[in-house]
Amino acid sequence: MSKLQQPTMTGNENATVLQFAPFQSAVDEGFWHRLSSLKLNKFGIDESPIPITGFYAPCSHSQVSNHLTLLAESLPPEPSEQSLVTMSSRGNRNKCSIPGILYNTNTLEGFHALDKQSLLKAEAEKVWEDIHSGKAEEDSAVLSRFLLISFADLKKWSFHYWFAFPALVLDPPATLVYLRPASQWLSLEEAESLSAACNEWRSSSATTDVPFFLVSIAPNSHATIKHLKDWESCQHDGHKFLFGFYDPCHLPNNPGWPLRNLLALICSRWTLEKVYFFCYRENRGFAGLSLSLIGEALISVSQGWKDHQHMPNAVGWEFNRGKKVPRCISLAKSMDPTRLAISAADLNLKLMRWRALPSLNLNILSAAKCLLLGAGTLGCQVARMLMAWGVRKITLVDSGKVAMSNPLRQSLYTLDNCLNGGDFKATASVKSLQRIFPAVEAEGVVMAIPMPGHPVPTQQEESVLEDCRRLQDLIDSHDVVFLLTDTRESRWLPTLLSANFNKITITAALGFDSFLVMRHGAGPISIGNDVKADGVNNLSVEMGNFSLMDGDRVQRLGCYFCNDVVAPIDSTANRTLDQQCTVTRPGLAPIASALAVELLVGILHHPHGIHAKAEFANSTDGGSAEQPLGILPHQVRGSLSQFSQMTLVGHSSNSCTACSCTVVSEYRERGMGFVLQAINHPTYLEDLTGLTELMKSANSFQLDWDNEIDDDDDCVEI
Repeated sequence: MSKLQQPTMTGNENATVLQFAPFQSAVDEGFWHRLSSLKLNKFGIDESPIPITGFYAPCSHSQVSNHLTLLAESLPPEPSEQSLVTMSSRGNRNKCSIPGILYNTNTLEGFHALDKQSLLKAEAEKVWEDIHSGKAEEDSAVLSRFLLISFADLKKWSFHYWFAFPALVLDPPATLVYLRPASQWLSLEEAESLSAACNEWRSSSATTDVPFFLVSIAPNSHATIKHLKDWESCQHDGHKFLFGFYDPCHLPNNPGWPLRNLLALICSRWTLEKVYFFCYRENRGFAGLSLSLIGEALISVSQGWKDHQHMPNAVGWEFNRGKKVPRCISLAKSMDPTRLAISAADLNLKLMRWRALPSLNLNILSAAKCLLLGAGTLGCQVARMLMAWGVRKITLVDSGKVAMSNPLRQSLYTLDNCLNGGDFKATASVKSLQRIFPAVEAEGVVMAIPMPGHPVPTQQEESVLEDCRRLQDLIDSHDVVFLLTDTRESRWLPTLLSANFNKITITAALGFDSFLVMRHGAGPISIGNDVKADGVNNLSVEMGNFSLMDGDRVQRLGCYFCNDVVAPIDSTANRTLDQQCTVTRPGLAPIASALAVELLVGILHHPHGIHAKAEFANSTDGGSAEQPLGILPHQVRGSLSQFSQMTLVGHSSNSCTACSCTVVSEYRERGMGFVLQAINHPTYLEDLTGLTELMKSANSFQLDWDNEIDDDDDCVEI
C-alpha cells in the first residue's frame, strides 16, 4: 500500500459493482463532407486505417452529457494546413484531443464484414501497451483511444458508421463503496482551494486539455493538481489523494467511461486496492463541485495484471438505441441543392482517377473558358458534354430564336421556349444549363456573326463592325472556341480570329448522314498571343515569325478552310427549304458533339497541347500510346450510312483564306477594314491568297493528246 493517509469516511458498507456511463459520440456534418472529399481526391480505393482526432470536454450541464465529437479538423490535415491545425487544436478548454483510428471501407458489404471484435482488441492492445510503457502517464489522452468504422455512400450521401471506445475489463470488477457530490465530501476550505486549483488548471493552455490528473490536498486544506507522471512526488504523509479525470457524464450515480482505463492504469502501475477518484465536471465554464463526484472503489485483480503479456478482455462498441448495431445518417436532405449538384457532378470524374485515369486533371477542365458559336443542335449537345467533363465556364453565341421544330433535336429547349415568337437561343440555353447544373458559369450572347459573301449596306456597317469587335473580344477572352454554326461562311471570321490569338479551335459540321469533327492547328505566329489586331506597330518584326511550321519545325495542322480553293460565299441564297435547314439524321449531332468535346479533353491533357501533331491508331510512333486518353487525331470523319469512322490529317495551306500567314498578317495590319472588305467582296480573299491565279492556271492547263492510232490496234487501253 502507499504511504498516503486517506480520509476516514462513513459510507455504504454494502459495496456494489462499479458501473460506468458509456461514452456517447457526435459527428459534425463537416467531418462527413471532408471525409467524402478525401475519399474522392486522395484516398481512392485505399482502405488503410486513417488516424483521426476526437474532441470532448468535461460535462457542463446537470442534465446533458458531453459527447466525443468529430469535426472536419478531426481528419488528417493537408501539409499546408498542418501548422494551423496544430495551433488551433491545442490549448482549447472545450476541445480535449483524443487519438482515434478510422477504417473506411469501399463497400457496404465490406463494412458489415469487418471483424469488429478483432479491431476492438487491436485498439485495446494499444491502450495496454501505453499503460505498461509509461506513455499513458506522459500523455494521458491515449487512455481514451477510440475506433470508428464507416462506409461512405457518395452517390446517396449516406454514411454508415460505428464507434468503439475500448475499455480494459477488470477481473474481478471494481466495487463501489460510495459516490457523492464533491462539495459534500470536502470541507468548505478544501472545496474552495480545489475549485481554484481546477480553474487554474483549466485556464492554462498547457494543461486545459489534459484529461487525467492527480489531486493532492494538504492538511492545511490547500489543493494541488499535478500530472499522472508526478505520482511519486505526490505521496506525502497526511495528504488526501484523488485520481481525477474529465468526466463527460452528467449522471449523479455513475462515473463516466474514461474512469475504466484510468483504473486499469492504477492496477497495473501502482497496485492500489483502494482508489479515491474525482469525476470533474463544470458549471458555466468553471469548476462545479456540486456536480462533480468523488467516490471510493475497491480493486482486486490477479498478479497477471503486472504481466505485460497478460492482455485483459476489452469492451466498448457503442450502443444504438439499446442495441449493438451501427448507425446511418443521410445528408442529402440537409445539404444545399447546389452543393449537392456540384458534388454529384464531379463524382464520376473523380472516380475515374481512382483506377482508370489517375492523371485526369480536373482543375484544367474546370478552369477552361469555352466559347460556343452556335446554340443549335450541336451547341446544345456540346454544352452538356462539356459540363459532364467538368467544364464550368461556357459562353454561347447565337442570334436565332427557338422555333417549334427545335426542342426535339436541340436538347436545351422545351415548348415553352417556342411560344410568343420564341426565346433567343443564347439566353434560353443558358437558363437551361443553370437549371441542369446551378454551379455552371454560363453566359448567353445574342449576336450575329458577320460573314463573307453577305454584303453589308453602308448604313449597317458600324453595327456589323461592332459585332466584329465584340466577337474579337469574346475569342480573345476565352481559351477554347467551338465552331458549331450552320453555314460554312459563318465559320470564317471566328477561324481567322482564333488563328490570330492562337486559340484551341474545334469544328463540328454535319451532313445528312455524315459528319466532320476536327481541331484547328496552331496559329501561324509562333510568339505569344498577346498581340491585338488593332494597331500593330511592329508588324515587320513579327512577320519573321509567320510560318507553316510549329515550334518543333513540323508543318502546322490545317484549319477548316485549308483545303478550299474558293473563298467562302453565301451558301443560303437561292436554296430550297430542305437546303436552308440543317437536315440530318437525328443521331448524328450527339455523335459529332461527343467527339468534339473528347477532342478538346485530349488536347488539354496532351503535353504539347494545341501544337500536338496528328496521331493515328496503330501508329509506329509510340508517343501516342503513352497518353492515358489515347490518340489525338486531327480530323474524324464519320458516316452513319456505313456506320464507319476514320481519322485523317490535313496540313495548313499557304493559300488558306482563314489561317494563312498572308490573311492573318493582312488582318493584323488593317484590322476591321480588312474584315469589312472580305465581307463585301468575296473574291478579295481569293485575290489576296493567290487562289485566283491558281484557278486561272488550272483553267488554262491543256492536255496534249496523241491522236495517232496504230493501224494494227483496234483500241487504246488507258
